[in-house]
Amino acid sequence: MEQTALIIDPTQELRPWLGIAPEAWKILIPLWMGTFLLIGLLTLTVLGKWLVLPLIGLALFCSYFFRDPERTIPAGDGLLVSPADGRVLSVQEVKDGPYVSTPHLRVSIFMSVFNVHVNRTPIDGKVSKVIYHPGKFHMAMVDKASLDNEQQAVYLQRGTKQIIFVQIAGWVARRIINHLKEGQEVMTGTRCGLICFGSRVDIYLPLDAKIRVKPGETMVAGESIIGEL
Repeated sequence: MEQTALIIDPTQELRPWLGIAPEAWKILIPLWMGTFLLIGLLTLTVLGKWLVLPLIGLALFCSYFFRDPERTIPAGDGLLVSPADGRVLSVQEVKDGPYVSTPHLRVSIFMSVFNVHVNRTPIDGKVSKVIYHPGKFHMAMVDKASLDNEQQAVYLQRGTKQIIFVQIAGWVARRIINHLKEGQEVMTGTRCGLICFGSRVDIYLPLDAKIRVKPGETMVAGESIIGEL
């Protein structure tokens, strides 16, 4: 039976509520409820009063971590935008790997705990495949994280070109969220998921792609242009 493509556009994607990613409320609501409950119990003891501020600080930091600001998506046919906020770790040619069997360009972006962790699609196209791999939790900034860590890869087909972007869990991150499904048509910069608490995203591009970034540069998901097809 023929599969019907699911169309996602910026007016239908998961939108933030109160500036926070919708996926985060399952974590934040119990966290804040537990915080207020513990505050009430701890203030009854002398020692507990010293723990109130750290508890509030933790809840505030988690709310800050899951922020989901609006972004201005650049217009232009074939432009590739960064799927993640963070720092470019490397731009290199890889001959093969877990997702490619021929030479590709790979751009790796590291997200610290202070970056926005909502991920966005790097270019418009059709999701041809989504692959999840369980794995280890090395620090996301080391190269072996691309091979060994828990990760989820999304294959985007755009005409004859294929782009693969991979969400990779880090040492602290233990949860990858991705809403994309095989057969979906997506637009550049569409919110597609997030990774919790420090992580990495790798983007595999054809060799003829024009790369516009270099290691050390800071990326803004959905806005920073990493290259073009």
